[in-house]
Amino acid sequence: MNVSTFDLFRIGIGPSSSHTVGPMIAAQHFAGGLQQSGVLARVAAVEVRLHGALAAGSKRHGSEKSVLLGLEGHLPHSIDPDYATRRLAEIRSDNCLRLMGEHAVGFVAQRQLLLLPRESLPMHGNGLRLIATDAAGGTLLDAVYYSTGGGFITDAAGHRLNMQQPARPLRFPFKSSVDLLRMSGESGLSIAALMFENEQAWRSPDEIRRGLLTIAETMAAAIHRGCLSEGVLPGPLKMKRRAPELYKALQAQSAANQVDPLTIIDWINLYAMAVNEENAAGACIVAAPSHGAGGILPAVLHYYTRFVAGASQQGVMDFLLTAAAIGLLYKADASPRRAALGCQGEVGVACSMAAAALAAVLGGSSEQIENAAKIGMEHNLGMGCDPVGGQVQMPCMERNAMGAIKAVNAARMALKGNGKHYVSLDKVIKTMCEIGAEMAARNKQTSRGGLAVNVIEC
Repeated sequence: MNVSTFDLFRIGIGPSSSHTVGPMIAAQHFAGGLQQSGVLARVAAVEVRLHGALAAGSKRHGSEKSVLLGLEGHLPHSIDPDYATRRLAEIRSDNCLRLMGEHAVGFVAQRQLLLLPRESLPMHGNGLRLIATDAAGGTLLDAVYYSTGGGFITDAAGHRLNMQQPARPLRFPFKSSVDLLRMSGESGLSIAALMFENEQAWRSPDEIRRGLLTIAETMAAAIHRGCLSEGVLPGPLKMKRRAPELYKALQAQSAANQVDPLTIIDWINLYAMAVNEENAAGACIVAAPSHGAGGILPAVLHYYTRFVAGASQQGVMDFLLTAAAIGLLYKADASPRRAALGCQGEVGVACSMAAAALAAVLGGSSEQIENAAKIGMEHNLGMGCDPVGGQVQMPCMERNAMGAIKAVNAARMALKGNGKHYVSLDKVIKTMCEIGAEMAARNKQTSRGGLAVNVIEC
């Protein structure tokens, strides 16, 4: 696939890569198009229309905020969350937008930002339409975008707009786990080394290493912030952050008192929940492959760097490259997003990626790595997406913790075998897609099924 590791792992603000990151990127693309075509100064008004699931979850996931900030030229990986909150308040109080940060136009959200949850656009549930007009009411630009998950956006024709094309053909253009194992065997390269070769179609070796370490540092920073940030998460659930108290309790345990061999599970739970609480608060994390499942990879990676003897910087890069290889196999058949597949397509995919990555840095063969990935997804099949109150909080945060624990267990199970198994990863991915297609729509991110309708919001 012509998809880079750095397309799969995107740094941005929470709580949702499809509802927050994608819409901001789309809006910035729209405003940038006005600027590049030389008509920005002629814009007198802008209308924003959010459709389908994007409209239904807009207020809970910050889609409105993301679109407005995107129109002002901001992007998810670089915007300060505190600034974003302040600037949104100013836009609403002043009734004014600064397109691309330079051209002011009047904007009254009540009239010019339309939520149309019952009007889905034809290609995807997360659709938005942006219209810019001049003083005479003439249309300067009218564009439809779809936020398809993981921060990816497409235009009305389905063309991906924010995926960098390689400068040359990939050396190892795998499309299935069969391809991946064959190419690894024929080349004598590990899956991570094979991915490193492919990444050089986009970037120099030094750029790849720097980029991977930036991703790892962002993941670690989210864990650190989440362990120290106390308070209540935004939204109607008024959930108290749990990570800080758990962190204090674990820190208070001296080595002599840590007699419970399962204490390591508490640490992994902490890492996953710390990241997801940061995500729920709208802070910066890495979509891995989505924000909703963004705590699993960091938790397992942090487990590796803190608790595995011999952990190294090279191991960190190999971890991320291996995880990306598995993520690309899922993306070949189905974009990892709840809107189409349920939570199996987010938590399940992240668990599969993390299991493979951990097996790799623990010395697993390519066959054992593929088996770990298979086990990681196999036991998440059928999981729907039913966030209570539409918030990426309950049961999302605990599902990330459980996904991380499953990933560690899947890696250990695979490493005890020789890599031979009856069910291939390709078959499991195919099964996941079929289950997603058969799953009732109410169980896929709408908050109209599952726990979302059986838990009373407080």
